Amino acid sequence: MHFLPESLENYITQHSENEPEILSELTRETHLKVVQPRMITGHYQGRVLSMLSKIIRPRRILEIGTYTGYSAICLAEGLPDDGLLHTIDINEELSEIQRKYFNRSGFGDKIIQHTGDALKIIPALDQIFDLVFIDAEKKMYDAYFEAVIKKTKPGSIILTDNVLWSGKVIERLDKKDLVTRNLLAYNKKLKNDPRIETVLLSIRDGLTLCRVL
Repeated sequence: MHFLPESLENYITQHSENEPEILSELTRETHLKVVQPRMITGHYQGRVLSMLSKIIRPRRILEIGTYTGYSAICLAEGLPDDGLLHTIDINEELSEIQRKYFNRSGFGDKIIQHTGDALKIIPALDQIFDLVFIDAEKKMYDAYFEAVIKKTKPGSIILTDNVLWSGKVIERLDKKDLVTRNLLAYNKKLKNDPRIETVLLSIRDGLTLCRVL
């Protein structure tokens, strides 16, 4: 998922905001204790998410795909005093590490955890969200998008992670690769959907930013 030379990536990171120590600790624990630690958001993308949230100043944030909680903490940095972030993950085994770091980050009272199927949880949330971050099961992206756009308003921002899929979106498509096929269709949909305006950012593994019209 890294498209730039390592030396250039290091330069970009070194000349961006420093990673908060609490997130460095979360990264270390994730790598020590959790399967597939490469799924963690990471320093640079985390600072991008933090900056976007601070610019938007959302009162309500929805995240689909908590993992160990790194991105949720980054997004929570932009919440006002009365703001809340709802985050959904299907893996209940990660709830404890999520909550530990949410509380240590100082945002514990602003982050509400949900465990289960996002497509069942989202319709039950009686909220309108200013900012949404989709980073869960890739083959479900279209379904997640359709579920969350019903919970937004004009001007809301929907972010989607991993839309370049390690560059597979421009390679010859393996007929058996259903994930890449779904991502190709999803990226095309976002480009042509009249309900939103879209820009695809080449940040880490690809981050799409959509503004609801």
